[in-house]
Amino acid sequence: MTTTPLTVPARRPPARGLPALLRTHPLVSFFVLANLMSWLAWTPYVLSANGLGLWSYRFPELLGTSQLLGVLPGAYLGPIASAFLVTAVADGREGLRRWAGRMWRWRVDWRWYAFTLLGIPAAVLLSGLAFSGGQVAVPSTLALAAYVPALLVQVVTTGLAEEPGWRDFALPRLQDRFGPLAGSMVLGPFWALWHAPLFLTEWGGWPHAHWSRPVAFVVFCLAFNLVMTWVFNRTGQSLPLAVLAHVGVNNVSSVLWAETFPAIDADRAVVATAAGAVVGAAVLLVATRGRLGR
Repeated sequence: MTTTPLTVPARRPPARGLPALLRTHPLVSFFVLANLMSWLAWTPYVLSANGLGLWSYRFPELLGTSQLLGVLPGAYLGPIASAFLVTAVADGREGLRRWAGRMWRWRVDWRWYAFTLLGIPAAVLLSGLAFSGGQVAVPSTLALAAYVPALLVQVVTTGLAEEPGWRDFALPRLQDRFGPLAGSMVLGPFWALWHAPLFLTEWGGWPHAHWSRPVAFVVFCLAFNLVMTWVFNRTGQSLPLAVLAHVGVNNVSSVLWAETFPAIDADRAVVATAAGAVVGAAVLLVATRGRLGR
């Protein structure tokens, strides 16, 4: 009688190179790629006449600002593109479904919409009032009329460019590893660092901004990041609500602030916003005992 030799299936060689790195270190890979891709795309803007002036070209303005053409491409090549790439490689289709599912988590109690659309802007205005020295004015009809359209623009530009990376990809992983408070404190500096090259452009007030502006911005990122974590956790990890919380600050600062608080210059405005974020974060830390809604 003859016997057939047992056939042992060939072992698939282990993944190497970039795919293996993304699977083994997804968080580190995301942070490196998010910064690298955005910073490379922002280099022309930084070097242009809108920045350091080493290149004579000036970016055209759309809707009254050069940032749409100078900043937006790098914003979309950073957090959201990096999150998609790392998720696809590290977690496959199931991971992409979870990641995309949080982007469509709109069914949240109406009170959270009231908080992000009204409460956060009101808190920003209260911060300005505290630093205004009593010099407060009513915004023009044009500014008030532009508020909602500008909010929608901020959602598409700032919110959707950043939050699928910072809150949708990075925050759940950081919370699983370090907990809500420590995980948020890891995320905050990376969120601030990502913006660093923009302080060498019109976005950051270059070349007239005071040195305190980037420092206050870092403080704002560290503190408001805790508020964002709380909103994200309490809404069942709803990315739309995280986006609205983020752009609520930006929209008030860009549309209403200058007319409402004419005595507060751009440098002090960042300090005032950072101070408000610190107060809000402190209240949440005490109220949630550091759990931040998780």
